[in-house]
Amino acid sequence: MPRYKLTVEYDGRPFCGWQRQANGPSVQAVIERAVKAFSGEEITIGGAGRTDTGVHATGQVCHIDLSKSWPANTVMGAMNFHCQPDPVVILDAEEMHEGFDARFSAIRRSYRYRIQNRLPPLTHQRGLAWHVKTDLDADAMHAAAQEFVGHHDFTTFRHTRCQAKSPEKTLEEFRVYRDGEFVIAECSSRSFLHNQVRSMVGTLRLVGEGKWGEGDITKALAARDRKACGPVAPADGLYLTRVDYRSAELDIELKKDWQARKAAMAVEDDGEM
Repeated sequence: MPRYKLTVEYDGRPFCGWQRQANGPSVQAVIERAVKAFSGEEITIGGAGRTDTGVHATGQVCHIDLSKSWPANTVMGAMNFHCQPDPVVILDAEEMHEGFDARFSAIRRSYRYRIQNRLPPLTHQRGLAWHVKTDLDADAMHAAAQEFVGHHDFTTFRHTRCQAKSPEKTLEEFRVYRDGEFVIAECSSRSFLHNQVRSMVGTLRLVGEGKWGEGDITKALAARDRKACGPVAPADGLYLTRVDYRSAELDIELKKDWQARKAAMAVEDDGEM
């Protein structure tokens, strides 16, 4: 059964998030609908990350399994035709090796947050950036953001309903810089907690406004208390921009190891009966 890796771009405004839900439209449902329309198959797709309501993507990744082998360009073209009129586009389709999984093969996820920092209201960027009227010091925000880099307990910066088993994550990089009237925050990690990026960016806004210093970020991390977090940034400005993956060789090796362990467990269970 061929497996395809799809790189997906979407405008998150019309959706209740990536994951299919009963209470509204989702990106996952759009893609599954498109697969059925062109192939006749009903499938459940796996995604690299579950973006929230209103969050966008320029480099989300998912995988689909089809019973028939199609040229990758045919899959991409058919998917883009059937995703219309929803704002979901397949940027690339690639037939993958055995063992690839959009979620579990990922080694790094990268996000970008866009703040439009100006006094006048937004027009073209409404819903696509966070409008902050107060002048922000991007250099101060960048310096403070380095307190997040490394391995930390991010309890303060995760949603109270976060389902992750551990609040500990390793943030590999966090950059904040100004680009004209935009302040851009970019961060990378193997994985993130629920609302972690928006919580960190919302807190860094306090630094940019001069209300907090670098030491306040350190204290908030050490508090391990959601109440120590600054206001959470809205979904409007958040984009999943890239997902990096381990090598095909390692994927295949790990899958074979998993299959061997699964078979051994099955033998043990039969012996106990």
